[in-house]
Amino acid sequence: MRFIAVVAAIVLTLLPILSAAYSEHLSVKSTSGLIIGHRAPNRTNTFEFLGVKYGKAPVGSLRFAPPQRYTAPSSTVYNASNWNADCPANIPPQTTFPNFTGNGLRIWNEFAAHLNNIQDEDCLALNIWTKSPSSIGSSSKPVFVFFHGGRYTIPGPHSPFYNGQYFADTEDVVVVTVNYRLGIFGFSGAPGLVQNTALLDQRSAVVWVRDNIAGFGGDPCRIVIFGQSAGGSSVDYWPFAYRHDPIVAGLISHSGTAFSFVPNSVNYSQTLFYNVSNALGCGNVGTDPAEAVSCVRSKNFTAVLNAAARNVTALPTEALAQATFHPTVDNVTVFADYAPLASAGAFAKVPYLAGNADYEAGWYRISAYAANLTLSQAAWELFVQRGFTCPTKYSLDARVKYGVPTWRYRYMADWDNLRLYNASAGYPDSGAYHGSDMEMIFGTGYDVSGHNNSLEEELTTRYFMTAWAAFGRSPTHGLNIVGWPRYKANTTSLARLGYENQAILNFVDPTVYDAVCPPASQNASLPGRGGF
Repeated sequence: MRFIAVVAAIVLTLLPILSAAYSEHLSVKSTSGLIIGHRAPNRTNTFEFLGVKYGKAPVGSLRFAPPQRYTAPSSTVYNASNWNADCPANIPPQTTFPNFTGNGLRIWNEFAAHLNNIQDEDCLALNIWTKSPSSIGSSSKPVFVFFHGGRYTIPGPHSPFYNGQYFADTEDVVVVTVNYRLGIFGFSGAPGLVQNTALLDQRSAVVWVRDNIAGFGGDPCRIVIFGQSAGGSSVDYWPFAYRHDPIVAGLISHSGTAFSFVPNSVNYSQTLFYNVSNALGCGNVGTDPAEAVSCVRSKNFTAVLNAAARNVTALPTEALAQATFHPTVDNVTVFADYAPLASAGAFAKVPYLAGNADYEAGWYRISAYAANLTLSQAAWELFVQRGFTCPTKYSLDARVKYGVPTWRYRYMADWDNLRLYNASAGYPDSGAYHGSDMEMIFGTGYDVSGHNNSLEEELTTRYFMTAWAAFGRSPTHGLNIVGWPRYKANTTSLARLGYENQAILNFVDPTVYDAVCPPASQNASLPGRGGF
């Protein structure tokens, strides 16, 4: 009898774990209510929780305003089985680029947000993937919070590029992707209002993660924010903006840093807002600012989007037009000149991993075609240097100067199933183009292309996941454990990943790519700044 009693006690102790192991659903308590997740479709040992609200709907008087935390009574039950609506955005037009491979147009459509998703202002939500069952509730996993790219103007989390189930399942980490406001809704330029509310959305989402992620098995002391393109710049803005309260334990920037964009001035951003308000019949610069803002807030969001699309002209660069509604200098979240700040060490000393793709221009050649721009191969190489390689160097060199644990990569691979187009008219293949490392870290190559990965591609994906997870588990030492030396100029410390389409580690002196970079203070007006 005593033996039976002991067995019964053990069974009762393990019942929650056993229930999770054999259930199609899992419930987690949070400040947003009791959230019911379900098994991920392609990795059934992992649960996904979709469309979890972290902010109130930014409508009415909350449009253009800083996010307000969404909280729900403990009795609230939310079935997190569907994606939340995308934040309102003007999606770029379909391209007529003639040289796509069989997969190229599909990949371009998915990366450029041509997914026919529902848009709604009630969009401040996030998605969570975490492996089950026994690790749920242990609060020991590193947490990766992703900020998508797209010039701060197109949606991201619903894209198959960023599905977190594979990374979470393979490395037993928690993956979170975040919706944040875009375009005029996130960077309104509205007079008298707080600026850069999209960046404040990102902060609010990370605060939600800090407060709730333990219930999903995540360690709130090991949160890593990572982002690509504009999202990578957001990551690098973070330690300057939150120097004394970074929350996060690690930072990863893919193809974007604080040096990648030329932020808007306040006056320029206000001009953009007044172009829209005037088109909506809400007045111009001569109108009382509060009245103009109130009027624009009263308009349907589709009317605001249409007015922004028709009445705001993009600033040109030497390569591609610069996005309009994007980060504005407020000296709180975004600063006018990051070179002196970086040089002075005016940032949180958080471990940093950053890098870029070898031929970022492989993506932008398609945008240039749509804009009827023809650039020489030399001009495109300059675009890659000054828009991506050099900004990465500047951000990392500043960290090294102040002893911050720092690592750097360059993604080199050109896989058959992910190639956008083949060489023609003197141009190379699309190569390791902008965004092509996303399928590696998320493991979504097949989902994006519809074709199987090669063996070397699978191994490269696996290595990305292993390395990134090692950084998450120990941002100060994890990459050293998997064979990466810390980055430092004039040493063999830049990791070339997917080099020659092989899943091997290859390190070079960064001057191989950086020798052409001018001092950071001289890079403000050169090709590529703001063009992505």
